[in-house]
Amino acid sequence: MSVNVNAVAYLRNRREVPWPDLIDIARAILKAGAHGITVHPRPDERHIRFSDLPALSRLITEEFPQAEFNIEGYPTRHFIDLVLENKPHQVTLVPDTPEQSTSDHGWDFAADGEMLLPIAQEFKAAGIRVSYFADADPADPALAQQAGADRIEFYTGPYANETAPEAVSRELAKLKATADAARRLGALRLNAGHDLTVDNLAALRRAIPDLAEVSIGHALTADALMLGFPEAVRRYLRVLGHNA
Repeated sequence: MSVNVNAVAYLRNRREVPWPDLIDIARAILKAGAHGITVHPRPDERHIRFSDLPALSRLITEEFPQAEFNIEGYPTRHFIDLVLENKPHQVTLVPDTPEQSTSDHGWDFAADGEMLLPIAQEFKAAGIRVSYFADADPADPALAQQAGADRIEFYTGPYANETAPEAVSRELAKLKATADAARRLGALRLNAGHDLTVDNLAALRRAIPDLAEVSIGHALTADALMLGFPEAVRRYLRVLGHNA
């Protein structure tokens, strides 16, 4: 489980004060057993600032070498250079426009694959794993792999935001069918993220038991307001079947 700390940075940025301390909270998250930290630096720096990236990279390299650092974003040249400078373990490329408040769809690989491939090759040459944000569509994994993906990250918003049982089952079936298609390719591994909670994570885990990574930020941060980050992290780890 990788914890997205964008919401922590957003709260910090509301005032010109040094708290909440992003690095202290990331440290507490990793001490509680999270497997990594995710950030999504946007061009306007409304939450994660570009200057946060070296500090987070150092935290993981020096104090938590077993943990992973994941940077996600739209691959402008500036973003590409930020990633190359800060050397995360994984980069997750998303098709966001700068004004979006959050990611809300996966890549159109048929239209964008040719653009993405050389970017993926540049990251791989630097030793950085490449993941693409993807919708639940069984045609997408093969196209993503052709565009240089090592992994795809399922956009789980459509699943997570349904409440009617039949709609939840329908969205889970789409995700499972896409996972089955990815599995047949052999090398492509599966991540998932967006609006995942303690309540909806278990069913996703049962449907796709070989998920390599889930990225969780907003809901975990909301839980942490009541429980504190260490206990919020441990709750999610227990749902995922990790002792915490």
